[in-house]
Amino acid sequence: MTHLITSPVDAAEPKAVPPFAVVPGAQVQQVLRGRERQVVELVEETYRLHAAGDSVNPPSYFLRFPDRPASRIIALPASVGGHVGVDGIKWVSSFPDNVASGIPRASAVLILNDRATGYPFACMESSVISASRTAASAAAAADWLSRERGRPRRIGFFGVGLIARYIHTFLDATGWSFDEIGVHDLSVGSAEGFKGYLERSGTSARVTVHDGPEQLVRSSDLVVFATVASQPHVHDTAWFTHNPLVLHVSLRDLAPEVLLASTNILDDVDHCLRAGTSAHLAEQMVGHRDFVDGTLADVMSGRISLAHDRPLVFSPFGLGVLDMAVGKYVYDQVARSGQLRVIEDFFSELRRYG
Repeated sequence: MTHLITSPVDAAEPKAVPPFAVVPGAQVQQVLRGRERQVVELVEETYRLHAAGDSVNPPSYFLRFPDRPASRIIALPASVGGHVGVDGIKWVSSFPDNVASGIPRASAVLILNDRATGYPFACMESSVISASRTAASAAAAADWLSRERGRPRRIGFFGVGLIARYIHTFLDATGWSFDEIGVHDLSVGSAEGFKGYLERSGTSARVTVHDGPEQLVRSSDLVVFATVASQPHVHDTAWFTHNPLVLHVSLRDLAPEVLLASTNILDDVDHCLRAGTSAHLAEQMVGHRDFVDGTLADVMSGRISLAHDRPLVFSPFGLGVLDMAVGKYVYDQVARSGQLRVIEDFFSELRRYG
């Protein structure tokens, strides 16, 4: 049901309150499954819109708990222009202790707001949207950052939760193949479980579970960090002397010394250099940002060239504009199918004076 509102200031342009819908995780998965290439293209286009200034992406807000220091809930407000045209916010929690109970660490919802009225028109399950945009960002970076170096044949996953699984899925769906896949996790059971997933996925690569991180890094030309680390735990620059491409998705694994010895590409400089990320710590150590070589949008546009004689590290903060773009894509697909679950009369007070 759509309600018309007429402004007394300009009655010639009535506005409509959009219907409010709930999009559950099953519908999100149905839309995104098999559309990995389209999502990567959408993420690349959103990076271009963001670089061109056609977005609003304020700093994320971290809700932390003195009695639960390992847990947090993050608010990511954002607005995207262009053909996406949506405002909204992602509310995503990270409770690492969930894993011991057999449930995922992270959960999330996404609220989409109508640009004309500001009214929210959708509440969407967003853990899959978040994982998909993160994996699409990683796949896009792996592609663009390896174009001059050549595609790596040996990949290593440090941390093997949902994000690692999605990154592997997106790499596989966008044409990547490997001779060797390394796996390391602090939980031996999780590492073995991820190995089982990889073998069931049909990969022809040899899958090896490494006892320690050094083995994993040294034996991989493409390293994916997807952990829940809150502070750097990889300090030895000698592990990276073979100059791998590193997808530093979890942002806080690498010591500043590792970044300072590498070529550094970020998704957004101001966002990455905050909140105690490895890049933020590096900036605090040296007192400048000269170690940052540019953004992925800079690489895609050809504005910068990449050195081949150093490790190449991509550190994506995870921009809310990506969640908005992927969420709006999912919403549009569900609406087009006629399967939106509309909550009738969600907004009950629609007359200004009753």
